[in-house]
Amino acid sequence: MSQTSTQAAQADVGVIGMAVMGSNLARNMAHKGFKVALYNRTDARTDKVIAEHGSEGTFLPFHQLADFVASLSRPRRVVMMVKAGGPTDAVIDEIVPLLEPGDILVDGGNSFFKDTRRREAALRETGIHYVGTGISGGEVGALEGPSIMPGGSKESYRAIGPVLEKISAHVDGEPCCAWMGTDGAGHFVKMVHNGIEYADMQFIGEAHALLRAAGLSNAEAAEVFAGWNTGDLDSYLIEITSRVLATKDPRGTGADLIDVIADAAGMKGTGTWTVQTALEMGVDVSTIGEAVFARAVSSAPKLRAAGQVALEGPDRTISVEDRQGFIDDVRSALWCAKVVAYSQGLDEIRTAAQEYGWEVDMAKVASIWRDGCIIRAQLLQRIRDEYAAHDLTTLLEAPSVKAELASSQASWRRVVARAAEAGVPVPGFSAALSYYDQVRAPRLNAALTQGLRDLFGAHTYRRVDDQGSWHLQWSGDGSEVSA
Repeated sequence: MSQTSTQAAQADVGVIGMAVMGSNLARNMAHKGFKVALYNRTDARTDKVIAEHGSEGTFLPFHQLADFVASLSRPRRVVMMVKAGGPTDAVIDEIVPLLEPGDILVDGGNSFFKDTRRREAALRETGIHYVGTGISGGEVGALEGPSIMPGGSKESYRAIGPVLEKISAHVDGEPCCAWMGTDGAGHFVKMVHNGIEYADMQFIGEAHALLRAAGLSNAEAAEVFAGWNTGDLDSYLIEITSRVLATKDPRGTGADLIDVIADAAGMKGTGTWTVQTALEMGVDVSTIGEAVFARAVSSAPKLRAAGQVALEGPDRTISVEDRQGFIDDVRSALWCAKVVAYSQGLDEIRTAAQEYGWEVDMAKVASIWRDGCIIRAQLLQRIRDEYAAHDLTTLLEAPSVKAELASSQASWRRVVARAAEAGVPVPGFSAALSYYDQVRAPRLNAALTQGLRDLFGAHTYRRVDDQGSWHLQWSGDGSEVSA
């Protein structure tokens, strides 16, 4: 039922923004027994939600922001579900004068974590708790139970946490929601989640390309992915890959839908943020970077047209005598690459936690990603268990993970080599394998890089047999001087 009188019921929580994510999140709250105040910049959207879903729970719709705020029980709990950037700042500027110290303002949009840190610091001065919160799962997840990654103060989480935990997805009775750390931690974790999502989809695309290059039809590839989804690759993205590949053109052409979709992938920016931030911190997220760059190349038609005319190479056909053996190799390569992407993403989170003073529990991060979000996968249970049991520098050293990487790497290497020989681009698989080999190598090629830097720019170098920094007098007598 809907109620418009603030005397009839005090709202437990309010939601601003009645687009699909906001309205579905509000409905989720109402389904869980919360009295939910609703507000949208344009009245029509609020009215539409009430007209279509008003019978689902107790909603208090408002056309004036002041009335919306007045309807909330104290401390007021407000969840903003608006576009990141300027629209978020506009809502903050409008609502803050109506709030009081101790009130909680949740930003559930895809805000950049540095913006969240700035906003949290500013509102902290007024006594208002700003909670940057990553929410993953899309519109269905928002309604049925998303994965929720809140940041902000511990005090604010004690007030808003019970609401967020109740509406989140659950696995084995545990909510897919946990406090990630202060200020921008929640949005940072969500950003990296999205970066891993980019890499995961890139790997899946490369696996499909390899199966097609080996002669499988889309329907046959769909069956392969469906089979993989019953094993250790069991995940939401693998599940829906099978569905997409099995779908026919709805226009009745008889073609597979995948073959009539334009070969250009879009992006909204969170993958780019993940890579940019990693570069600033000196963290290798090459799998995510290659996924972002692959989308960029896919959306560069003039470049691709020129390349198709000017560049020679193999015809992207892979001849296989043992078809099932090749399929199994691709499966192994896909699993190994996924593990590397998770390892890189979690390493970025760990590094940021050290830099910004966040108390991020890596086991909890993996735990809340197990359901409700786009990257939910069986693998995350193993990752959670490994981080809970061991103090890991990298996921790759986890006992069960390193054992499977060791047993699967021959397949992984064969796939990357076969792809290179056939001219099938697999930048994600290749980047993951290169990272694996870099991390395990006792010595890389960085010594020569540093020697060159010292020669042309006097950037100095360190020795393996002495302390301090050194510079060679390249243009002089060739002597070495301490820097």
